[in-house]
Amino acid sequence: MNKKWITRLGLVALAAFIVFSYKWFQLDQYLSLESLKAHQADLNAYYLGHPLQVVGTFALVYVLSTALSLPGATVLTLAAGAIFGLWKGVFIVSFASTIGATLA
Repeated sequence: MNKKWITRLGLVALAAFIVFSYKWFQLDQYLSLESLKAHQADLNAYYLGHPLQVVGTFALVYVLSTALSLPGATVLTLAAGAIFGLWKGVFIVSFASTIGATLA
């Protein structure tokens, strides 16, 4: 096998591992509207104290979610609006989704 196939096989294995881990640890329970509503006050308070860290982490999670085609983009988009406000949320989601789609 040449290097190109080994790289592709590694990426497929990584994607399979991430999807398996996502289901095994039941992470989809955290990407729900109920979970967002339950933790909205905590997320807003943390954002006010650490704005750059929250924006960076959120953008990274959104990019990975988009690049790996994981479910939850709708909830993440709504979370951006709830945490950052409408226009800042639109800005962050637009860039993160574009980067994620490019990586996919």
